[in-house]
Amino acid sequence: MTDTVDIDELRKLFLFERLTDEQLTKLATSGRMTTAEQDEDVVCQGEPADCFVVLMEGEVQMISETVSAGTVAMPRTSQPGVYGGATSAYLGDRAPQTYQHTLRATAPSRLFVLPAKKFAYIVTEWFPMAMHLLDGLQSGGRMQREMIDRRQRLTALGTITAGLTHELNNPAAAAVRAVSELRSLVRSSRVELAQLAENGIPPERLRALIEMQEACMEAVGKLPSRSPLEISDAEDELGDALDELGVEDAWDLAPALVNAGFGTEHLDKVRREAGAEHAPAALRWLSEAVEISQMLNEVTEATERITTLIRSAKEYSQMDRAPFQVLDLHGLLDSTIAIFRGKLPPGITVVTDYDRTLPPVPCYGGELNQVWTNLIHNALDAMDDEGTLTIRTAYDEDEAIVEIGDTGHGVPEEIKDRIFEPFFTTKSVGQGTGLGLDISYRIVAGRHGGEIKVRSVPGETWFEVRLPLREANGGRSASA
Repeated sequence: MTDTVDIDELRKLFLFERLTDEQLTKLATSGRMTTAEQDEDVVCQGEPADCFVVLMEGEVQMISETVSAGTVAMPRTSQPGVYGGATSAYLGDRAPQTYQHTLRATAPSRLFVLPAKKFAYIVTEWFPMAMHLLDGLQSGGRMQREMIDRRQRLTALGTITAGLTHELNNPAAAAVRAVSELRSLVRSSRVELAQLAENGIPPERLRALIEMQEACMEAVGKLPSRSPLEISDAEDELGDALDELGVEDAWDLAPALVNAGFGTEHLDKVRREAGAEHAPAALRWLSEAVEISQMLNEVTEATERITTLIRSAKEYSQMDRAPFQVLDLHGLLDSTIAIFRGKLPPGITVVTDYDRTLPPVPCYGGELNQVWTNLIHNALDAMDDEGTLTIRTAYDEDEAIVEIGDTGHGVPEEIKDRIFEPFFTTKSVGQGTGLGLDISYRIVAGRHGGEIKVRSVPGETWFEVRLPLREANGGRSASA
């Protein structure tokens, strides 16, 4: 229901009290009056923002659906002149294209409705200085937010890179050390083999030694575990036996041979296969062969560790992949955890509790990794180098659920509703930008149509991320 607009009624409102009769007439002819019944929504959050609405009489309430705090309802008001709807239409294409809130009549009400384009024109033409100030405030705040956003990303990248570099350095150094020792051992092994040949060892006996060498190398790292005391006793026993045979450096050779399962009972076999006169040289050669095998195992383990770290870094950054894909969340979580390994304090325990029946999720993998990074980083900060970080997954009908929990000091109840606000931080000056959770919120809610929320008591805090298992455009189920 609509009726004509009375300029004298408009003049009574604080919004329009300083306008001239000509301006009021222009305003009246550009808009219209409408009525709303009790509990009727005048504008609805998420619908196209095409109207600016002003209360003339009655009562209204502004309601916003948020991820962090659920439904947030402002106090009801009957103050004539309160407004809602497309309040930023003067920004043109930079204005939100949908309503950011719902305006609900909580009593029979009458309202003045102005098309968003007319409202934008009036603000621009009648109040150019105010429009420029508001525009500058809006764009300046957005630019500052984007700059800090980029800085946050670079800071996170630097932190992750430092941790990854530290993690890569350990296996790389181990591989370099092992290769250096391998050069010396291979050279010495050649000399020992040449010495056996010069001493006239028959070919058939040399072949038997080579077979024994292969057996020793195969045994390295595959023997049943023994206590340090048992290993020490075995080395002492073998060292004495080698010394009795006249083997030089017997005590240096014993540890490598024991590591290959070599005992005193094997000495008779060596004497029998190589001959008593060749036994000492044969034992030295066997010992060096075992050490070569150990060094090769170390190089293999180190390079595999490097490969695993690089694979994790690649998975984390989602290199060589399309931005939007159907992905396994567990792979994304594991790659993020691997990136953090280098910076986890000794007192932090990481526990994963994955529901392996969770189907793949349509998502932007690289962006979700940034969410996990922000949440894990905050959890580590909250625990002060000691506690348990828990990451678990589940799914509920058409939603995937990822929960990241910590045993830190918790989020105070009075700030729980604000932690997803941009620039809000509980950290000291210089320690946080206040954008980590805001970025996470925008990635989860804005980019994926999901939600992120927090529940916390002292000693237990959980951030819960819910992601749809179907694409936002109504595509097929990720589990199909």
